[in-house]
Amino acid sequence: MNMQVAERERLSMSSQHAGQPVTRNDSANHELSIRVRDLNLWYGQSQALKNINLDIFQKNVTALIGPSGCGKSTFLRCLNRMNDLIPGVRTEGLVEMDGRDVNAAKMDEVALRRRVGMVFQKPNPFPKSIFENVAYAPRMHDMVSRKAEQDELVEQALRDAGLWNEVKDKLQQPGTSLSGGQQQRLCIARAIAVKPDVILMDEPTSALDPISTATIEDLMDKLKKQFTIVTVTHNMQQAARVADYTAFFHLGEVIEYNDTRMMFSNPHTKKAEDYITGRYG
Repeated sequence: MNMQVAERERLSMSSQHAGQPVTRNDSANHELSIRVRDLNLWYGQSQALKNINLDIFQKNVTALIGPSGCGKSTFLRCLNRMNDLIPGVRTEGLVEMDGRDVNAAKMDEVALRRRVGMVFQKPNPFPKSIFENVAYAPRMHDMVSRKAEQDELVEQALRDAGLWNEVKDKLQQPGTSLSGGQQQRLCIARAIAVKPDVILMDEPTSALDPISTATIEDLMDKLKKQFTIVTVTHNMQQAARVADYTAFFHLGEVIEYNDTRMMFSNPHTKKAEDYITGRYG
C-alpha cells in the first residue's frame, strides 16, 4: 500500500491529537502535500503551538479558523519558515514536504519560499510597476531570461489571478496605483508567478470590500486546480464557502480537523461547535 494512503487509513481509524480525523471525500484529491507531526513553537518562554498534527492535501483549500491569538498565523508561517525571521522563536517537530523536513539545517530557505508562496492580510505590492511586481522574482530565480519569456509569464500570472483584463493596458503604472482588491490580486499573481506548490494566505480578504472579497474567493476556487492553498480566516461563512478541509485552533492546539462540510454540519467537539455557531470567539 502506498505510504501516504496507509498513513491516511491509520489516521482515519484512530484519534489524532489534532481532534477528529479527516473524513474522506472520494471526489477530492487526497495526495499529501504537507505532513505535520508533533509541531511545537515558542516565542521566548511562551508556547504558541502545542503538539500540532495535521495532513494538508494537494490541490485543496484548507482553512484555519479559531479565535484571535490561537496560533493560526503562527502555524501558517511554520510552513515556509517565516517564523525564522522573528527573534527568540524556537520550533520543534516535523513539517515535511516530499519526504523532507523543512526545518532541517540543510534546507534552502529561499528555495522553500519559492515553493511555498505567501499572500498577506494587507496587500503589499512592491514599489515597482505592475509588470515588475510579477516579473521580478521569476527573473531573480532565473526562470526567465528573454523579454518574450517575461512577457508571457507576466501575462499568464495576471490571467490566473483574474487581473489581466483590468491592467493589460497599464502594466508600467505602479502596483500601488491599483485599488485594494486589485492590489491583493496582484500579490497573488506575484506569488504564483514563481510556480509554487503551495500558496499560504493570511486573512487575504479581511481588508477588502465585499465585492473584492467575493472575487478573491472565486479566484481561490479556480487556483486550487493548480495549487495547494492554506488560508487563515475569521469569517465562518468564508471558510464554509471556499475550504475543502478546516482546522479549528484554540490556545495553540488543533481541537478538530475535518472535511469542511462535516465540521460545519456535525462538529465532533463542543469547542468547535461553540465557535462555529458564534457562542464564543
